[in-house]
Amino acid sequence: MPFGFYIIMAAQFFSSLADNALLVAAIALLMQLYAPEWMTPMLKFFFTVSYVLFAAVVGAFADSMPKGRVMFITNTIKIIGCMMIFFHELWSVPGLDDYFTVLFGYAVVGLGAAAYSPAKYGILTEYLPHHKLVVANGWIEGLTVSSIILGTLLGGALVSERVSDRLLAVELPHFLAGIDTPVEIAIAFIAMLYLIAAIFNLYIPNTGVDHKMVNRNPVHLIREFAHCMKLLWTDKLGQISLATTTLFWGAGATLQFIVLKWAEVALGYTLSQGTYLQGVCALGIAIGAVMAAKMVPLNRAVTVIPLGILMGAVVILMVVAKSVWIAAPLIILIGGLAGYFVVPMNALLQHRGHILMGAGHSIAVQNFNENLSILCMIGIYALLISLDLSIYIVIALFGAFVSGSMWLVRKRHQYNLTQGPLPAIPEGTGH
Repeated sequence: MPFGFYIIMAAQFFSSLADNALLVAAIALLMQLYAPEWMTPMLKFFFTVSYVLFAAVVGAFADSMPKGRVMFITNTIKIIGCMMIFFHELWSVPGLDDYFTVLFGYAVVGLGAAAYSPAKYGILTEYLPHHKLVVANGWIEGLTVSSIILGTLLGGALVSERVSDRLLAVELPHFLAGIDTPVEIAIAFIAMLYLIAAIFNLYIPNTGVDHKMVNRNPVHLIREFAHCMKLLWTDKLGQISLATTTLFWGAGATLQFIVLKWAEVALGYTLSQGTYLQGVCALGIAIGAVMAAKMVPLNRAVTVIPLGILMGAVVILMVVAKSVWIAAPLIILIGGLAGYFVVPMNALLQHRGHILMGAGHSIAVQNFNENLSILCMIGIYALLISLDLSIYIVIALFGAFVSGSMWLVRKRHQYNLTQGPLPAIPEGTGH
């Protein structure tokens, strides 16, 4: 891989590391503010809503200038959102509980992430030849998942008394002298990670691709986005890969909160301890992603669909796990299956999207569908929790839904095979 690829990876790593650490810190802040329990998954809902609302714009924005510049601008928006959470008391709205200001601040971080995503993936198709896309996706997914592991663990550590007490005991500069709680020191530390990511953004190579926004009219952008959406959903391979990744990200976001709730109920874990199990799941995803990058070529990506069905079945087994020694291997296996089947499908989706439309537009369509799935599944999960439904019932329903949905995707692919030849996929190994 060229050196510029590793600069892209470093920028992605630190930005994602901060995103995931901030989620844990925001959860701790909501708990500190005594927010209702169902508000916790709503953090992810507010973070994700920008992906859906601005899907028609962010793709065009990502294609309008060099991707490194886009990543710098959007990372700066994340910093602003982080600071809004830190100073949530200063801009709280009279008559509105403080925890709503935390949600709004996290929504601004989500806005930055929504615009960041088309650039971070789109630059891969501009910078690398198609036969390296699976490997590149294995790298970026593996590194992203590594940042999820470390970010989640870092967030859990930062809000724990042991670590936060030591950080608060350090002599701080005068402008940081007002920091006196674990959550405040955690958020201040996370802001520094976003600054590191911004520095890497400045050194991302220019790919030489001509960037310009052809039309700034919002109506035109929405029509163009709808056209791109139709292209991917009617493409025989695009629809299968898009359906798979859509399900994966919705399920993955929900699983984050299911694991935390399960750890609390089944094991009596605190938030800080529960993040370790989230990290275990992410470790499994990283292992699966690396294996897929080495073993699955682009032209055999659809062969991994049955693993999605198996993943849902394994999730249901969490119902009978009553100790961490049983749960941890199960969670690693769930993550491994997820990572193994999502990386090839993600690479296939990028390939088909790059052929059918611009890279930024393709990723924006992908983000719209994946994050609409997150909104729906997180919303349903929050509703079930607000109704005091047992976490074990929620897990069983969740696993059954994943398996059933992946079975339907497999049936659709089998139907497509009977309707004539599929689009050609260039040969090449995943190595």
